[in-house]
Amino acid sequence: MQPFTKHTGVVAPLDRVNVDTDAIIPKTFMKRIERTGYGQFLFYEWRFRENGELNPDFVLNQPRYGEASILLGRNNFGCGSSREHAPWAIGDDGFRVIIAPSFADIFYNNCFKNGILPICLPEDEVETLFKLTEAHEGYTLTVDLEKNIIADTHGHQLNFTLEAYRRKYLLLGLDDIGVTLQHEAKIAAYEQANCPMPSFV
Repeated sequence: MQPFTKHTGVVAPLDRVNVDTDAIIPKTFMKRIERTGYGQFLFYEWRFRENGELNPDFVLNQPRYGEASILLGRNNFGCGSSREHAPWAIGDDGFRVIIAPSFADIFYNNCFKNGILPICLPEDEVETLFKLTEAHEGYTLTVDLEKNIIADTHGHQLNFTLEAYRRKYLLLGLDDIGVTLQHEAKIAAYEQANCPMPSFV
């Protein structure tokens, strides 16, 4: 997993509450055994019409958001099932940051396991970002995890908070396995002392 220190990207506004994991990645596409390749199916039922054509009314299909890597959402983002495929799809489509007033707990946890930074901000601050994104085509934010600051190029700046251990692991680029492997020597010593190999003599 790539370390996350600072990211600058175009913001895409998804102005919907209770975006659930089935909307993020429909179960129809959860047959792949790899973590990659899910981005093409992100928000599939919103992005495409029944005849398979792109829906021009869906915000992420608009050219101004074609290169977006920061997703702006509303309350209870990522609710629904516990599928880890949801952050897989979001990350595979190029998003590194999601900003919303609140997240579903399991989705929130899964983001960190996949190198995505979910940021909770008060509703009024999120609303301001929606208005700025609408007002400025190509609206860009820089998210600095080392300083816990979000800033745009118009002088607007916000602070955010994050649990210390989550922040540390993202900065180091460590998922759950990577965190465990930090203690590999101690694990090996314990196994050698307490789990002797069986004798077949």
